[in-house]
Amino acid sequence: MPGEISPTGNQSGPGVPPGLRASHADRDRVVDVLRIAAGDGLLTADELDARLEAALSARTLSELATLTADLPPVSAAVGALGAEVKDLVRIEQVHSGAVERAGRWVVPRRLELAVTYCEVTLDFTDAVITHDTLRIDVAMTGKTLTLVTRPGVVVDTDGLQLVHTKAKYRQPPASPGTPVTLRVELVGQKAHGRVVVRPARRTFAQWLLRRSGS
Repeated sequence: MPGEISPTGNQSGPGVPPGLRASHADRDRVVDVLRIAAGDGLLTADELDARLEAALSARTLSELATLTADLPPVSAAVGALGAEVKDLVRIEQVHSGAVERAGRWVVPRRLELAVTYCEVTLDFTDAVITHDTLRIDVAMTGKTLTLVTRPGVVVDTDGLQLVHTKAKYRQPPASPGTPVTLRVELVGQKAHGRVVVRPARRTFAQWLLRRSGS
């Protein structure tokens, strides 16, 4: 169907020969699809581990196709974003508007924040996660750095030096089978202001359901 790509990241089309060899790029595309699926709650931690192991050892395209056969196709829009995933993104702002990454933004492998007196919000609720680790190099003064997490996203602040800065860390509740799809490592220095790590706020409907169930 036009406008869609297969779970392996290739354009939809006639079936490929069953014995056609898979390249490193083919394996990497399937790994990305599996991690996105786990982040969306389509795979358990055990399923993700088993499929990742199989993907990395697969020799043919047909072996890779089996691993994603029960997953929905990746939309052309997300596929296009995936093709633009960067290893490094640098954000520089001084005394200007707020910096925000939200919605279906593609998480890079590394992010550099060189920000002075600007609010920064990184919302991972609906983010497209294609790497298992995000390193954020922080050189930030003033205002608040906010990270909005979801089940499967964990934040490590051990490498971040706080200077006259308050930190608030609240991890979202997760079931025992929830796989860790992204580890966010904060390193560098945050001077003045706050660092807030929190789950997404519940909608009014979710609040009503939680209240009625209590």
